[in-house]
Amino acid sequence: MHARKSQSRNVVGTLEDLASRRFKGILARCLIALSATPALAQAQDAAEQAAPAPKGGQDTSEASTANLQTVVVTGTAESRGIKKLDASYSISTASLSEILDAKPSSAADLLKIVPGIWSESSGGEAGANIELAGFPGGSDAPYVTYQLNGAPIFPVPTLSFMDNSALFRIDESIERAEVVQGGPAVVFSNGQIGATANFILRRGTASPRGDIALTAGSEGLYRLDGFYGGPLASDWYVSVGGFYRDSNGIRSPQYPADVGGQITATLAHDWDEGSTLFYGRVLNDKNLFITDVPVSVSPDGMSVSAFPGFNPNSGTFAGNALRGLTVQEFPGSPPGTISADLAKGRGADIHLLGWDLDLQAGPWAVSNRMGYTAGDVPTNALFNNLAPQTLGSFISGEIATANANSNVVAAAGGPATSGTGTLLNGTVVNPNTLVASLGFWVVDKKIQAFTDELRVSRGLFSGNTLTVGTYLASYSSDDIWYLGNNMLVTATPNAQLINVLLNNNVKVTLNGLLSGSTFSLVDHYSGRNGALFVSDQWRYGQWLVDAGYRVENQKIEGTVENTANVNLDNDWTTLYNNSTNVAGGGWTPSTNDQTATSWAVGANYEITPRMSVFGRVNGGYHLPGFDDVRSGTPERQHILNYEVGHRLQTQTVYAVLDVFHRVFSGVPYQQFLADGSQVVASYGARSVGVGFEGRWMPIRELAFDITGDWQHADYTNYTSAAGSSSAAFSYTGKLLQRQPRVQFRFTPEYKFPSDWGAFRVFLTYTYVGLRYSDIGNTQPLPAYNTLDAGAVATLGKNFEIRLQASNLTNEIGLTEGNARVTNSGISNGFEMARPIFGREAQLQLIYKL
Repeated sequence: MHARKSQSRNVVGTLEDLASRRFKGILARCLIALSATPALAQAQDAAEQAAPAPKGGQDTSEASTANLQTVVVTGTAESRGIKKLDASYSISTASLSEILDAKPSSAADLLKIVPGIWSESSGGEAGANIELAGFPGGSDAPYVTYQLNGAPIFPVPTLSFMDNSALFRIDESIERAEVVQGGPAVVFSNGQIGATANFILRRGTASPRGDIALTAGSEGLYRLDGFYGGPLASDWYVSVGGFYRDSNGIRSPQYPADVGGQITATLAHDWDEGSTLFYGRVLNDKNLFITDVPVSVSPDGMSVSAFPGFNPNSGTFAGNALRGLTVQEFPGSPPGTISADLAKGRGADIHLLGWDLDLQAGPWAVSNRMGYTAGDVPTNALFNNLAPQTLGSFISGEIATANANSNVVAAAGGPATSGTGTLLNGTVVNPNTLVASLGFWVVDKKIQAFTDELRVSRGLFSGNTLTVGTYLASYSSDDIWYLGNNMLVTATPNAQLINVLLNNNVKVTLNGLLSGSTFSLVDHYSGRNGALFVSDQWRYGQWLVDAGYRVENQKIEGTVENTANVNLDNDWTTLYNNSTNVAGGGWTPSTNDQTATSWAVGANYEITPRMSVFGRVNGGYHLPGFDDVRSGTPERQHILNYEVGHRLQTQTVYAVLDVFHRVFSGVPYQQFLADGSQVVASYGARSVGVGFEGRWMPIRELAFDITGDWQHADYTNYTSAAGSSSAAFSYTGKLLQRQPRVQFRFTPEYKFPSDWGAFRVFLTYTYVGLRYSDIGNTQPLPAYNTLDAGAVATLGKNFEIRLQASNLTNEIGLTEGNARVTNSGISNGFEMARPIFGREAQLQLIYKL
C-alpha cells in the first residue's frame, strides 16, 4: 500500500506543475481515491463496526444510506437487522435528509426512488395507484404495505378508496425509510409479496436534538414542521414531531385543496438486556383528489397537447361551483337527499398506537411489534366519465334516449325534438360549447385494525440462528358508498354546472345533476388473520444462507345491503332520478375462509467486505380482501419470484444490480364503467427485468446518482366475463397496464464547502417510458421526461435553507387514461387523462438544535 501511495504522490507532484492551483486539490483527491485498496476498505469497515453506539441510540436522519455497511431491519428475521452487504434480497433505503432531497409530493410519490416501483401520484396526497415491475396491479396499491416501525398501518394493503399510503404522511418524525420488494417479506409480518415500505420513527436520544422548519410553496403552500427528542429520565427518552399544512394545490380548486396536520410522540426505555418503545400518531388531513382532465391527442394517442382553454399542468374541474353536492338518493315525496363537500376531499382522520419490544434473555432474543389503527377515511371527489363533446351533441343523445323510452314519451305527451342548456344562473349555453360529464362520488369508510407480531430467536450452533414467530391481525371496515351522482359541466377549469331541458318539458338535469347514485353500497366486513412462521439463518465463512416458511389462515365475514334501481319520484319526465341505485330490502351475508403457505430461500456470498452477490427464490400468495369477497372474485393469487443480484462499493462507486423473473396466477380484476356497470376478470402474468441503483463520486464534491429499471411483462390466461354493456374479452399477451418498460432517475450533485457551512446543488432528470392505461393496450400513455432541481445551504450548525423545484419544463406527462371505459377513450381528438403536476417551487427554512 505504501508503495502505491508514493506513486500517487509522484504523479500528483507532476500534475501540480501542469495544472493551475484551482484544480490542484481536486486532482489529488481523484488519484488518492483511485489508489484505494481492499485492505484500506476492510480497515474502514472494522473501524465502523468497532465504534460503539452512543447511549440512548443514534439519530441517523441525516446520514447517507448509499453504504453497504448500513444496517437494515426490514425483511430480516432478527430485530437487530443485517448489513445491506449481507441482504440476499432487494432493499432500498433513504434517510430523512435523502427523503427531503427527493421532494416527494406524497408518501406514495416517495417510492419513485425505488427501482421497479412506479407511483401515479398525480391524483394528489391520497388515492395513488402504485405499480411494481412485473406485478399485475392496474389500480390502487394491492402489492404495497406501509409499516411504521415494522407494524402494518393497515394489514390489508388495499381496500377500495383506501390504499396504505393514504393513511400515512411524511414529516420530521421519520428517521429513515426501508423498502423491501418480495424476498423474505413473504414470510414475516403480513406476508406482503410485493413492496413493504417500513418507516422508522425518530426517537429521543441522550443528546437533545430537534428542528423546526417553515415551508412556502409557489402554489400557495404554507407548512410548519417540527421535531424534538431528548432524555426524560435515566435511560428514558421522549420525542414529539409533526406538521401542519395549508395549500391551494398546484391544481387550485378555488378553495384550500390540502389542509391538515399530524403529530407523533414516542417514549423509549433502554436497559442492558434490551429496549422498548411506545408511540402514538394522530393524523387529520383533508386532500383534494384530482380526477382526469381533458387533453387533445393524435388519433393514435401518442401525441398529447393542451385541450382548448384547459391548462394540462395546472387546471382542474373542481371549483366553488362544484364544491357542494345535494343529490336525491332515496325514494319519497320529495325524494330524500344526501349532501357532501369536495373540501373534505380524500383525506384521513385516524389515530395509531404502537409498541415495540426487543429483549435479550441469555441465548434467547425476543421481539414484538404491535400496532393499532382506527378512524375515518372519507372520499368526496370528482371522477371523470367520457371525453368532452359539444352541448348540442350531448342534447341529441339525450333526446334519442328519452324518445326510446315509452314511459317518458307517454308522460311528456309526445317525443322531444330539441333542448336547451343553461347555467344555474339562467345564462343560455351555446350548443357548440364543449361539455363534460363528471361523477361526484361520496364514500365513507370507518376502519379499525390491530396487528401483533412476536418473534423468538436462538442460536442452535455456531453461525446459526433459528427464529419462530406468530402474526395476528384483526381488522374491519364499515362502508357507505354513493358512486355516480353524475353532473353535466362546462369543459373548463373550475367548471360550471349546466341544466338541460327538452322541449317537451322533460328535465334531463336537476341543478346540473344527471343522476343520483349508479352504485350504492352499505356493508360491514371484518377479517382475522393468524400465521405461524419459521426462519433459519446460517453464516458459514463468506456465505449467509436463510430459509423461511409461513402458514396463514384468513377468515373474512361480511354483510351487504341489497340494492335496486328505483324511480325516486315516480315521474318519468325527471330523467335525473328515473334509475337511482338504492340500498335497502334486506342483507346478504358472505364469508371466505382460506389457508395458504409461502416460503423463501436465499443466499448471499461476500466476495470482499465491499462486494457481494446474492440469489433468492420465493413463493407467495395474496389472499382476497373485502372487495374481492363482495364482488364474487375471492381468488387467491400466487407468485413465484426469482432474483439474482450484485452489490459493490468502492471509494468512488456504490452500485446494486437486481435481475428478476416473476410469474403470477389467479389475479382478480374489477372495473367500474361510466354507466355504473362492472367488468370482472381473472388472469395471470409473467415478467423479466432488471433494477439498478448506483452512485459515483469521482471527487468528494461531485456525485452522480441513478435508479431505475427495465422490464418486459405481459398477461397470461386472461379471460373476462361479459359486463352489462360490454362483451367478454381476452387480453393474453398484452403488456401489463400502466407500467413503463423503462424508467430511471439521474441526479448529478455538486457541493461547495466553505468556512461558513456548505452549499450543494442538484438536478434530477426523470425518464418514464411508454405505458398503456388499459389492459387492452388501447390507451397509450406516451413516454415523457421531467427536470427537477434543488439547492441546499447549510449555515453553521443550526440553519439550513432549501430551495427545490419540480417539473421545470412543464412537461405534459400522462399517468393514466380514462379508467371508465374499456376502449381507447378518444373522441373527436380529445380524451380524459391525468397529467403530472406542472412547475412548482418550494422554499424551506430550517433551524436545528
